[in-house]
Amino acid sequence: MELKKSQIHCKSHGHPCAEQMSLVLDALPDPAFLLSRSGKYLAVYGGKDTRYYHDGTGLVGSYISDLVKTEKANWFIEKITEALRSRALLIAEYELSSRDVKGLSDEGPSEVVWFEGRIQALDFLINDEEVVLWVASNISRRHALEMQLRELSNKDQLTALFNRRKLEKDLTSQFEEFIRYKRPTSILIFDLDNLKQINDTNGHHVGDQAIIAIANTCRAQLRKNDIAYRLGGDEFVLVLPNLDLHEAMQFASRLHERFNAALKNFSFAGKYATVSMGGATISSLDNSHENTLKRADGALYQAKRNGKNRVQFA
Repeated sequence: MELKKSQIHCKSHGHPCAEQMSLVLDALPDPAFLLSRSGKYLAVYGGKDTRYYHDGTGLVGSYISDLVKTEKANWFIEKITEALRSRALLIAEYELSSRDVKGLSDEGPSEVVWFEGRIQALDFLINDEEVVLWVASNISRRHALEMQLRELSNKDQLTALFNRRKLEKDLTSQFEEFIRYKRPTSILIFDLDNLKQINDTNGHHVGDQAIIAIANTCRAQLRKNDIAYRLGGDEFVLVLPNLDLHEAMQFASRLHERFNAALKNFSFAGKYATVSMGGATISSLDNSHENTLKRADGALYQAKRNGKNRVQFA
């Protein structure tokens, strides 16, 4: 049977009952906060899904700035101000952890919880202040899945190194860091010598094992901030933040020795698989990271022309 709006009345008063509406709001699975422009908690509703939320009624009367640290509190106030200015529904994703909460230590592990906030300005004042309704939904599981999918989209399937798509993003960031702070970043580009002959002689599965050996050597030898990428086939790139040209040349020489040691088991017609490497460091003469990458690629080409199995810098 269809229920008409005119039938939703308090029996004793003949008009919509505020107490009933409060009960409806309190039954919401996600918490809903009535917040003033200055960040004061005026009322808390819902949050009945106890898998994700604790009782928030104790927040009433407090200010956001009383509970969380300044940077995070300012972010909340900015969103409230934005919602009040636009008068439209504002949706924002944010994280909270124990490190954001006042009075707790910044040290040690901190479990991050991700929320989606839906913030809507309301058309009335409380104590002469504008107010918003802020509904907070725990999206930690969804966020974790999105991050996993994003990670997979940035990874090479064979080696689990990053791929070309991730390289473009990271090089753009590194170039911006150089322009802003003059922090050096070096790039190495290299490939396997004679991979085709190894594949033809021993089969592509052996060639794949040689490629995997290169990837494993990268993981073993790189510093914490270094990043390795497989562009496809037997071609790889390393991004080495905070290494100038001289340091990168020393690093490349050591890495080249490790590569050749790891490839001793891959041979054809009495010859071993080896690696040729080219390198370059971001320069003030480069207009973009593409210029640096092209110089490193040109150095690799020169290494090949000079007889392979060597390191060449531009």
